[in-house]
Formats: sequence, structure tokens, C-alpha cells
Amino acid sequence: MQQITPSKTQGPPAQAATPEARPGSAAPRASNYGYSEAGASWKKKALKSFKASSSSPQWDIDHNNDTLRQRARMLYMAAPVATSAIKTNRTNVIGCGLKLNSRIDAERLGMSQEAAKEWQKKTEAEFKIWAEKKNACDATGVNDYYAMQQLALMSWLMSGDVFGLIKRVDPTPMCPYSLRIQLVEADRCSTPLINSGYYCFSTEGKAKNGNRIFDGVEINDNGMIQAYYFRNTYPHIIAAAETEWTRVEAYGEKTGLPNVLHVMESERPEQYRGVTYLAQIIEPLLQMRRYTEGELMAALVESFFTAFVTTDTGAAEMPFNEVNGSEIEPSDPDDYEMGPGTINVMKPGEDIKFAAPTRPASGFSAFIRALCEQCGAALEIPADLLLKSFNASYSASRAALLEAWKAFKMRREWFANDFCKPIYEIWLSEAVALGRIQAPGFFSDPLIRAAWLGSDWIGPSQGQLDPTKEISAEILANQHGYSTHEQSTIRLNGGQWEANMNQLKRENEMIAEANGTTPEAQAEATQAIASLILQNSLKEDQQHAKADNPAASS
Repeated sequence: MQQITPSKTQGPPAQAATPEARPGSAAPRASNYGYSEAGASWKKKALKSFKASSSSPQWDIDHNNDTLRQRARMLYMAAPVATSAIKTNRTNVIGCGLKLNSRIDAERLGMSQEAAKEWQKKTEAEFKIWAEKKNACDATGVNDYYAMQQLALMSWLMSGDVFGLIKRVDPTPMCPYSLRIQLVEADRCSTPLINSGYYCFSTEGKAKNGNRIFDGVEINDNGMIQAYYFRNTYPHIIAAAETEWTRVEAYGEKTGLPNVLHVMESERPEQYRGVTYLAQIIEPLLQMRRYTEGELMAALVESFFTAFVTTDTGAAEMPFNEVNGSEIEPSDPDDYEMGPGTINVMKPGEDIKFAAPTRPASGFSAFIRALCEQCGAALEIPADLLLKSFNASYSASRAALLEAWKAFKMRREWFANDFCKPIYEIWLSEAVALGRIQAPGFFSDPLIRAAWLGSDWIGPSQGQLDPTKEISAEILANQHGYSTHEQSTIRLNGGQWEANMNQLKRENEMIAEANGTTPEAQAEATQAIASLILQNSLKEDQQHAKADNPAASS
């Protein structure tokens, strides 16, 4: 690759010859060109003091990540809006866990649809043996696989990224798989110190093999990640053990499978560490929390009905002074308290005055709502969902929910690609190697391997604001081929259409037997009822449309 060395005489565009300064120019020409008179202007008053500076992702992100993580975690612990932002994503992206839905490429594998379905059912059942036991999937034995997904997502959003280390233990008859996952927080991935005698705040370093290290991530000359460095202690605690770093290769040398799962969202090229989900709104969240606490305290103080008595008589002779339910001792004549129904006797000449705060302020709710709308825009969560307050019309609430679900589905796809699918590949590789699952060609042909690894990860559904309308829409989509029954079932409740049909078949036979009819007649009756509900729903929609817009209907 050819390297270009910048010229020593190179300068910013402003130093180049402008049209009015060119030799032989007939007449001076205007110098306002491109962004020099827009966002890059140094002449406009509004922009003169706007001296923005940006550097590499390592300087802009890695050097500030420690501070961002601590502040984001504190806001999650103390600011309700920040807590809502993280947990709303947790509930909608992961919910009770992303469940494996095996989808092999039967055509490429030369299998019949019946054989493919049987293989998929067996594989899903086998995966549950590993995923649903805490001691079978979690290296710490604390969570099952689905709870680990929740924890990984929350740690990713709160800290900027999260790591999953692939570990192995001896299998047992009840836990036949050796695969274990250990989740590691972002703080423990860091660049080793060159000199252990003093603390160094630099996030950059150099590996023994000459590779560069950026905040615990080792890359080669081409920028490819080679390894990660994990410390045995947290950076902000005083531990009895001496801090040591362990280098973990990113991928296995023989298998090519990942040794480290790194879940993060990239916002710039050549970025190797993630940024907390709350980074852009840390300041407004903090100020919102302070403002809320101020309003709460002012309202609390104003709610106290406290009397202050000024008298020429000694304070010790008055029986009213009490603090925390006990009389004040003569040795504490200056100890006053505010509280409901409290009476304080003051010394001669003492007085007290209060401002009239008139709390809570009339504009408090509207102001907080406006701030939440701005924060929600940055987080891709509408204020209605962020505050869990749905007071708008059906159309507005549905539009807000649909917009939020674009982001939820996107993060679910990212999380599945970074966490669920790599783990599934590692697990299936072991299952095939053990002979518990038969997958011919899995280790010999990458195309065949990809066909066996096909999978969907099903999470919580979007939910319905008006189930009748939304189910009616899905029925119409199925009838006209815009959607399949399986896709509609996943969208409506996250279920499995084929399993539902098998269950419904058995239920219809039981109902038909109880009613003394045939299953076919029972199915026709059910279809007639569904058609009637659909027609009534369409009529109601038309009536609401006419009521909302009388001019159009006339």
C-alpha cells in the first residue's frame, strides 16, 4: 500500500490563494464559497466562539470512556429517566430472552421439509438442555442463558460494551456440554501498565509482538483485532491482590471460533471500544435530576406548617420546643426544627422570613416532558414510552410505538449477531463433535456449515394498542400475501404458528366432540366468527374516520 507523506508547506484551505488574490485577476471576486459562509464560518458572531475540536476515535472515545461509564452508571442508579431508558430497551429487545428458532437451509442440504423440521425440533430441544440450566451455561452459575442475555444487554447500554469469555469445564452426564460463558464488564478490559510502580491513565500501549493496544484491544498493522487484555481487578477499587492482565486471543487458532464475544455499537470507523448509550444526554439527565430534587424539596418545605414564636420570655420557659419528638435540653437553645405542626420558640430579637416558592411549579410537568422528548429523540425512545405515560390518541401512540420498535428490532439484530449466533455456532460445533446432533459436512464445507447454522432469535412481540384492529390488519395481510401466518404470529405475540396449529387441531377435535359436531364444521364456525369480527372492525374504523373528518365524508 502506498503511503502519502503530507507536505511541510501544506496549510488549511483558508491560506490558499483566494479568487481576489490571484495574480492577473481582472477584478476582486467574492470570497464566500461553500461552507465558509455557513457552518464553517469564522466571521459570523454566532460561530466565532464555536471552536470545535475532534481527534481520532481513540482520543475522543477511549480517553473519556472511564468518566462516561461512571457517570452513566450513577445516573442509572439515581435518575429515573435514565433507569427507564435502559430497562425499556431490556424489556423490549430481550424480554424473557431471545429463544432459538432453528431455520436450516433444507434445499441446500438436500433434505425434505419433514426431515428438516424433525432436525430443527431435536436441535432446539438439545439446546434447551444447555441454555435452561444455570450451572450448564454460566461460568459463574448465577444466570441461565436467557438471564445472561438481559444482563449483557443492560451492561452494553450502560457501560458502552460488554464481553463474553468462552470457557470450558469437564462435562457430566446431566451437563454433557463443556461450553460456559463468563460475562465481563467493560472496566476489566484495559491496556496493561508498562510500569507497575505508578498508575498510568493512558489507554494506549504496545504488545510484546509489536502490535498496538487501544484500551485493552490489540490490533495488528492492518487494524484487525488480534487479542483482548483483561485485568483481574477493577480499576477503582483497592484490592489485596496485585493487578495482573491476561491476554486472550480473539479467535481460536485451530477452530477459528471466537474466544471473546464483544458486544458494542460502532459510531466511527477504526473504533474498538463502545460508548455508553446515555453519553449524549448525561448533562440534561443530571440537570433534570437536580431540578426534580429541588422542586421536591421546595414542595416538602412548603408543606410543613411550622410556627415560630418570638417572645421576651426565655426560650427555656416555653414548653413548645421539640426536636424529633423530644424536648430540647436547655443546653441546646439554638436547635430548631421544621416539620408538620412544629412550634419553635425563638430568642428575643430573632426573626425568620421565608420566600413564597409556590411549589410545585405550574410548568414543572410540561418542562420535564419537553426535556424527555429531547432525550428520547437522542435515545430513539419516544417520550410516551420513556415516561410510560400514554395520554395521546390511538394514532399518535401507535406512531410512537412503531418508531421505538424500529430501534428495538435493530438492537435485537445487533445483539443476536454479536452474542446469540456466535454462541450457538460454538455450541452446535461441540454438539456435532460429540455426536449428539448429526450434521454431515459441518466441519468440511463452510457453505454446508452455514446451512446447518441458520437460525432466528425470537424475542418479545411489539404488542397491540388495539388488538382487534391490528389482528384484523394481519388477517388482511395474510389473505393478500403481504405476510405469512408465521410472520404474523411472531409479530403479534412472539409465538410459533406451526405449534399453534397443532394445538388448535387437538382443541378443535375436543370441542367438536363436546358439541357433537365434526372438526370441519367447528373450523367453519370459527372462520365465520373471525370474518364477522373483521367486518365489524372495518365498519368501526370507517365510522371513526367520518367522525374525525366530517367534511371529507360529506
